[in-house]
Amino acid sequence: MKYLITGATGHLGSHIFNDLIKLVPSSDITAGVHTVSKAKSIADTGAQVVGIDFMKEDTLIKAFEKKDVLIYVPSKSHDSFSRVTELENVIKAAQKSQVGHILAMGFIADQANNPFDLSAFYGYLPRRLASSGIPYTIVKNALYADPLVPYLPELIERKNVIYPMKDQALSFISLDDSSQAFAKVAATKDLLKNEKVYTLTQARNYTIPELAKVLTEVSGSEIGYQPVSLDEFAAIYNEGNEGHMLSSMYDAGGRGFLNEVSEDYQTIMGRTATPLKQFLMENYHK
Repeated sequence: MKYLITGATGHLGSHIFNDLIKLVPSSDITAGVHTVSKAKSIADTGAQVVGIDFMKEDTLIKAFEKKDVLIYVPSKSHDSFSRVTELENVIKAAQKSQVGHILAMGFIADQANNPFDLSAFYGYLPRRLASSGIPYTIVKNALYADPLVPYLPELIERKNVIYPMKDQALSFISLDDSSQAFAKVAATKDLLKNEKVYTLTQARNYTIPELAKVLTEVSGSEIGYQPVSLDEFAAIYNEGNEGHMLSSMYDAGGRGFLNEVSEDYQTIMGRTATPLKQFLMENYHK
């Protein structure tokens, strides 16, 4: 089997690459990257490295040729239109290159009435793949637990979690658990099923008071829950113009759209995902 991973030097893609080379020969993997010079560590493993540009179909066609599995990790853009345009280019190139199977990253915020800025893309993804004529599998992530680690010092200073979430709960998955599951699905024929959608979550979700309690236990500092408004949250965290996207995600969370809990991770890996408190204890250092 020949694999290609898009965004192989990125946040999730690099982790998937590192986990996949534990399961299949590195010579069977091609890393699709935007800047080849940044992928020396990947090339050193014996994997191939190719430059791709999601907006230039010819680069995609060349990279996708003779690939059995295309692991599609979307670029980090902040609007659905950009990502949908990117997806269209990926699918058209995959069709022309006769890619055998697409394994795509999804997200739990894909409901038709979800106000999250990127929900239109995540809702479009399965429908477009279904019409592509290419066998596909989708792995949907819950919220990454990882950003809570660098966020903890700010929460300690604030003494409160301020997510505008009302009384609803959030589901989490760690980046390491996610990438391990992606790699396992990619490398396992019985898991890489056409039209199969997996959802990766920990064994339980957390209301914000419950999350604050876990953060208190991990940090040793009292952290409560004092939500701000959606507009206030967007203004506080508008670095890189991400404020509205982030507030729209918690708007979705406050409507109960980010609380799904699934056993799919255990189905894939044969064990439960790392619990939130354990993950934070292992990664947060006072």
